[in-house]
Amino acid sequence: MRTATFTTDSVRDLLSDRNIFPGLPDDLGEDAELVLDSLGLVWLLHVIEERHGLVVEPSDEEISGLTSLRRLTEYLRAVEEGGRDER
Repeated sequence: MRTATFTTDSVRDLLSDRNIFPGLPDDLGEDAELVLDSLGLVWLLHVIEERHGLVVEPSDEEISGLTSLRRLTEYLRAVEEGGRDER
């Protein structure tokens, strides 16, 4: 059985680029409110594709649900496990 690539720690690491996400604390809690602006979201999706080979194209509805580290991690796991948009 394959281990999930996306854990809260690995997603927290993806968000650790202070040039793109300057306001996020290093100890961001799993359920702390997370607000990604459009530039941040585009950069995050780019990094996911570069590092993991996974193309993620969330709908507007899915984007509006990415409100915490936990929800973002769950979404990425679902995309990864579903294999959709994967290269």
